Amino acid sequence: MKLNRNFLLHTINEETLLVPTGKAEFSGIVRGNKTLGLVLEQLKTDTTEEKIVSAIRAQYDAPEGVVENDVRTVLDRLRGIGALDE
Repeated sequence: MKLNRNFLLHTINEETLLVPTGKAEFSGIVRGNKTLGLVLEQLKTDTTEEKIVSAIRAQYDAPEGVVENDVRTVLDRLRGIGALDE
């Protein structure tokens, strides 16, 4: 999976923004924290959910299941707005 080319990623200070281009069906702005930013950074290249989880686990110490659940939630929401190419 990969971030759809009709979405642009911007990071401003601690906030991550995902902005659709005019060709995207979604209209609006997705705002999030560093975790969203880490997931989106991984999605700049073709990857898997497991690789994203592994990359985030390498940076954060979180209880078992927390990172997996957060990544799954983000990916589901991105799918819902058409921001993923799978």
